[in-house]
Amino acid sequence: MNRVVHPIEQESFRRLRARLDTSHFPPLTRAVVERVVHSAADLEYASDLVMDEGELTKAHAALHAGAPVVADVEMVAAGITRRETVCRLGDARSGPGLTRSAHAVRLAYEEVGPGALWVIGCAPTALEELLTLDASPALVIGLPVGFVGAAESKAALRESGLPAVSNVSEKGGSAVAAATLNALLYHPVPSENPEENL
Repeated sequence: MNRVVHPIEQESFRRLRARLDTSHFPPLTRAVVERVVHSAADLEYASDLVMDEGELTKAHAALHAGAPVVADVEMVAAGITRRETVCRLGDARSGPGLTRSAHAVRLAYEEVGPGALWVIGCAPTALEELLTLDASPALVIGLPVGFVGAAESKAALRESGLPAVSNVSEKGGSAVAAATLNALLYHPVPSENPEENL
């Protein structure tokens, strides 16, 4: 089913492309960069984001084949359109050496198992906890925001070798994390009929 794009969004993307040349990016990378920049009105994300087109291609296929989507907080879940998500923060409890966000990741993993797409836009501790699990994710969108632990947790994600979208700086947040997943959701699925891909 094709998504109907509102005229305001069309104009916003037109203005974005007038200020930022994204033509050199491969298709899925371009889709993510543009949607993140659009969501934050921050052109610096174009050079701050870190991702791999091959990993995005596999994650895109997994997402459209029905892989579960896990959000670290309800704000991320609310920003993801056209797809149900799992968010267990409401059931989580903090404890000694364990934040509520980290416990929510454990609960979510117990529910979804391996092969999910994880969308973390708020808590660095959620990302840190995910890295301790043998989650075998289809993709980790690791874009937590903050002055304590955010940049470090994203660096650890990149060092882990897991398929991921992250950024180098301390910025991030629920809106950009959800925008990244939405970019993959909105990007068309290649047709099995080669003539339709022309």
